[in-house]
Amino acid sequence: MNGSRWGPVGVGVATGFLSGLFGVGGGILMVPCLVLVLGMEQRRAHGTSLGAMVLISASALGGFLLDGSVAWLPGLLIFAGSSVGVTIGTSLLNHVPIRSLRIGFAVLLLVTAARFLAVVPDATGHGDVSPALAFGYVACGLATGLLSGTMGVGGGVIMIPAMILLFGFVDVTAKGTSLLVILPTSIIGTLRNRNAGNLDPKGALAIGVSGMASAFLGALGAGELSPRLSATLFALLLIVSAVQMLRHANDSPPPPETV
Repeated sequence: MNGSRWGPVGVGVATGFLSGLFGVGGGILMVPCLVLVLGMEQRRAHGTSLGAMVLISASALGGFLLDGSVAWLPGLLIFAGSSVGVTIGTSLLNHVPIRSLRIGFAVLLLVTAARFLAVVPDATGHGDVSPALAFGYVACGLATGLLSGTMGVGGGVIMIPAMILLFGFVDVTAKGTSLLVILPTSIIGTLRNRNAGNLDPKGALAIGVSGMASAFLGALGAGELSPRLSATLFALLLIVSAVQMLRHANDSPPPPETV
């Protein structure tokens, strides 16, 4: 990994705060920084990003746990679906039109962003988990995993809008629950990337440790945002994600990551 020794620290601090504030993995910021600033090869950057997210997402999750903003059962049900979906998605890489999927997904992100910008979602809070609702959570996870597996996108930008718009989650609880799913997903993905040689262990450790404090602070700050400001900032994150997706529509898909 090229660049000064402070490069990984800066990447970790910035990505950690993004992860904590928005409840996402942070790959949308970390991967470009690893490639453009630290000179890391693209595929290895994705694997290293996911490795760093093990520590960062654990720290951010701790902040949401202190605030009581994690829905355990819905999160575990979503993870159950996503663990199956990502396996199916990776097997479909050579059999689906990735460019069309990426463009369609980018359009979906832009429509969702417009929804957040136009009207603050009227969240009533998630209810008790009925059999029908449990099926909905698993289906949400399955869709998240499929998209992650086929396009290398993370789950946060998919899960959080779904939890808020479809299941009525308060935004801060959606963020905390998203991190609950991201943490085990990051661990599984990191183990797979290590076996495939797509991981810089020292780089991932340096970035992850550097981002833990800012991730925790970002998580604490997430609960202080007004619903209007939170919706606006998350909409901007979706727009950036959509632009990134369109810019790389013709690229070969990277390994699945958690963003």
